[in-house]
Amino acid sequence: MIDLYYWPTPNGHKMTIFMEEAGLTYRVKPVNIGKGEQFDPAFLKIAPNNRMPAIVDHAPADGGAPVALFESGAILLYLADKTKRFIPQDLRGRNACIQWLFWQMAGLGPMLGQNHHFRHYAPEQVPYGIERYTKETTRLYGVLDKQLQDRNYIVGEYTIADMACYPWILPDKQGQNLDEFPNLAKWKARMAAREAVVRAYRVAETVA
Repeated sequence: MIDLYYWPTPNGHKMTIFMEEAGLTYRVKPVNIGKGEQFDPAFLKIAPNNRMPAIVDHAPADGGAPVALFESGAILLYLADKTKRFIPQDLRGRNACIQWLFWQMAGLGPMLGQNHHFRHYAPEQVPYGIERYTKETTRLYGVLDKQLQDRNYIVGEYTIADMACYPWILPDKQGQNLDEFPNLAKWKARMAAREAVVRAYRVAETVA
């Protein structure tokens, strides 16, 4: 059993996608970030950066005490290693997957998050911020579109890199025209059609 500390944000969706794809038994522990529940002392013991998602794995592979983890990229890598699924097992494939996972964590997520903030949540319009992060989002879309030019998924086979990127690409609120990124658009549709992805997004309906 895995306890998943979750709220339906892009980083939260990464977790439910993996859980559903791998068929893991998990229990959702909602962390309502709108109410500040990420600052609860009990949650901070698991996730000291006061961000969700986080997990507690009550059946780790070494048979020892429960393992608590925060940071969505670290959790995806942990679960992939635990299940031996959704990450290539050869040296080159594994590291290709990890580099795209880190690309999402260091670039795609933070930049698109800033884009969302300045476009939709900032208390006042800041044209410089909107322009800066829209341009950076467009650049990152182009990087991913090029990577997907001759493959169905980011590193060829379906991996945690796809699970990490998809929830950030999904919203159509970032100032891009997907017609300009045909490979990305096809990948996005391919991801949306996966049954486990559909189930993962239904989890959000039970929480929010």
